[in-house]
Amino acid sequence: MGPLNDIKVVELQSIGPGPFCGMMLADMGAEIVRIDRSASAGKPANPSDVLARGRKSIAVDLKNPDGVEATLKLIEDADVLVEGFRPGVTERLGLGPDVCLERNPKLIYGRMTGWGQTGTMAHVAGHDINYISLSGALHAIGTSGEKPVPPLNLVGDFGGGGMFLAFGIVAALHERNQSGRGQVIDAAMTDGSAVLMNAIFGIMNRGDWSFDRGTNILDGGAHYYDTYETSDGKWISVGSMEPQFYALLLEKSGLGKTGELPAQMSQDDWPALKQQMATIFRTKTRDEWDEIMLGTDICYAPVLNFDEARVHPHNVARNTFVEQDGIYQAGPAPRFSRTEAELPAASGAPGAESKTILQAAGFSADEIDALMSSGAVVQV
Repeated sequence: MGPLNDIKVVELQSIGPGPFCGMMLADMGAEIVRIDRSASAGKPANPSDVLARGRKSIAVDLKNPDGVEATLKLIEDADVLVEGFRPGVTERLGLGPDVCLERNPKLIYGRMTGWGQTGTMAHVAGHDINYISLSGALHAIGTSGEKPVPPLNLVGDFGGGGMFLAFGIVAALHERNQSGRGQVIDAAMTDGSAVLMNAIFGIMNRGDWSFDRGTNILDGGAHYYDTYETSDGKWISVGSMEPQFYALLLEKSGLGKTGELPAQMSQDDWPALKQQMATIFRTKTRDEWDEIMLGTDICYAPVLNFDEARVHPHNVARNTFVEQDGIYQAGPAPRFSRTEAELPAASGAPGAESKTILQAAGFSADEIDALMSSGAVVQV
């Protein structure tokens, strides 16, 4: 099931954005073989590793020439390779783009890094917080007069990383349908997080965005686009940007009427209006505000934690969250009218399918025994 159910992917074991990309592809039906390190064999399956769902695992010693050759044979039959090492690592392993594309000219070779394959920072270590710092994204997130606040690792690792690469892979697969040729994708989290900022950069270019974070329309500066604490210590969110929605916010909150207050877009008045609104929202519990505002066009929602989000009626109706082996997680998305995506199975233990994978790739029993005996491939 799923729109990618005829696509075969080989994924070299990595962390963060690489597995997230693999999860996106597996959710859409792609068959994914993950090359785990031979040293990982013997470790138990980890069903809480949601990003690893939908994988079959083979444990390979990539420092063993026979292990590298076995991996290349798997790549020969693949549509996509995903790797998340620093630039030059796969080349040193004998699995670089030139070698792999020579073996499989139709291969889409997806490379996931923080800084990219080129540039002055390409060969140094980093993490999400560093990549989104260099792209300008992190500078824009936070409260006025305070330090920048990391938005978890959603902007670099996942939105500007794994999902960015998954989009590139699907685009390259589409192009291959026309050219019949594979290619290399250089997906960098600095690039991806910069692309995510393009709407904000556009506002900056027209002079309507201040570098003083927390003072703008979308960063919590506006009183009508922010979160507020309720009397029970919980939080709600409002995003009443359009005039008709703003008028409804004023009415339902009791702040006043449009003509009785400063103009909605008068930024000089935002701090005072925000203080008034904060005082009002502290007069009722979150549930009480839900009764008043939820389901209206105010653009309102309670701020839910994960346990609350997975049982909210809207999310239940859409089956947004699912349970597998006692682990709650977000299910595959987006939705398709014909090629419905299904939740892939949880990943097994590293190396659990080593023999099965080799058999499916056409290795003989003697070849498999030789690989196992030499330690080039490990079976749990």
